[in-house]
This record gives sequence, C-alpha cells and structure tokens, in this order.
Amino acid sequence: MQNWIDAYSWINIRFLLQGLWITILISVISVVLSFIIGSVLGIIRYAKIPYLSKIVGFIIDVIRNLPLLLIIFFVYFGLPAFGFKPDTIPAAILAMTVFESMMIAEIIRSGILAVDVGQMEASRAMGMKMSQAMWHIVLPQAYKKMIPALVSQFISLIKDTSLATIIVVPELMQHGQVVYGQDPNYIIPVFVAMAVMYFVVCYALSLLSKFIDRRMA
Repeated sequence: MQNWIDAYSWINIRFLLQGLWITILISVISVVLSFIIGSVLGIIRYAKIPYLSKIVGFIIDVIRNLPLLLIIFFVYFGLPAFGFKPDTIPAAILAMTVFESMMIAEIIRSGILAVDVGQMEASRAMGMKMSQAMWHIVLPQAYKKMIPALVSQFISLIKDTSLATIIVVPELMQHGQVVYGQDPNYIIPVFVAMAVMYFVVCYALSLLSKFIDRRMA
C-alpha cells in the first residue's frame, strides 16, 4: 500500500498530467490538420478527377496499410537524410497527421457516398457548380453521418500517441516510464493512473459524440 501512496505523490501525478497535456495537444493539432487534409483528399478521390484521383487513391491505400510506428520512425529518423530534422513533438504531429489524413480521407469519401446521389444531381440541375453543391448541400449531410466515425478515429489517435514514446516525445506514456523508472514497485500504480487518464479523456469524447449525434438527429 505504501508503494501506491508514494507513487501517487502530487509531484508524480502532476508530472503525469503534464504528459497527458502533451498527449492531448499532439492529438488536437494532428486531428485538426488531418481533418483538413483528409477532407481535401477524400473529395478528390470521390470526384474521380482523371489521373489525380487514382494517384491520391494509391497514396491513401499505401499509407493506410503501413504501421503508424513505421511512419513515426521514417519522419524522425528518415527525413534528416533529406535535410529536414524535426524535433520530437513536431515529428510526432507530422507522422500522425500523415497517417490520420489517409484514414479520415476514406471516412470522408464514404460519408459523401452515403449521401443520396440525387442531392448532387438536383443541385447541379438548379445551376450550382459541383464545388458549390459539394460545399452547401452534400458535405453538411455527409459530415452529420460521419460524426461517430470521426470521433472514433480521434479516440484512436489519442491512444496511438503512446507510440511516440519510442522517439522520446514527452507524452503521457513517456512520463509514466520516467515515474516508474524511479522505483519498480511504481509500475502497477502508474499503469493504473495512466489507464484512468486515457479512459477519462476517451470516454468523455465518446459521450460528446453521442450528444452531438442526438442533437443533429
């Protein structure tokens, strides 16, 4: 019991919370960037633009089928060979943005396909350009259908930030390793504390997703 009390000292808990903040920061920046990039790529793939859509589709398929850890390694250890050496946090954000953009691109494309094709046809018949119909008519409906999938992907991203500990990003998992590195008896208490922190954040997002889904039903 004393080991648990010592492990949960305010200094250790504060240190873990600092790691959780970095985890959330990396996740938020990555998901915002990947949502923007993924939306563009998903629309391009849906639009079937000659050559461009196929090239984008090929890139999406390749990156989606690579392990995120490999992408993190490539960004942090591979990019310096091309003259670009990012710090640990920017490297993690870049790797996760690239990976998540491809995942979100597929969600976006699937969401657009889920909208009745008659919506686009009716908009075009009213004289709208394809871009106008997509922005004002199709996307608002598609995004409503995509909310659960997008939030689920965001939750996965939060958990995947733990992989960034391999390049010593000071996120929650890495801070946890530092804490239980002080004393092997801290391992279980620290794992429990980290599990609770991950659960609270991810469960809160799940509740938010359900709330938004009900409001927009």
